[in-house]
Amino acid sequence: MSFDATESDLFELFNGVGHVQNAEVVSYRHNQRSKGFAFVSMQTIEEAKRAVDELHDKEFLGRKLVVSGAKSSEHSHDSHD
Repeated sequence: MSFDATESDLFELFNGVGHVQNAEVVSYRHNQRSKGFAFVSMQTIEEAKRAVDELHDKEFLGRKLVVSGAKSSEHSHDSHD
């Protein structure tokens, strides 16, 4: 994604397909410059899938987006009984 993209840009974009819970641009610690990718959490798995379907390969701030789904840690419960 564009190195100029901010969290609020991502909120706005992904809110078009569902409810965004969290958007976090990943940046280098030493200078706070964007690494060119981010993590966006959607409220439901369905919304996350829709975001992948609708936004993957879409032009956004001059660069194409690569959107891939990841399983939410919220939904993976290990039971050790």
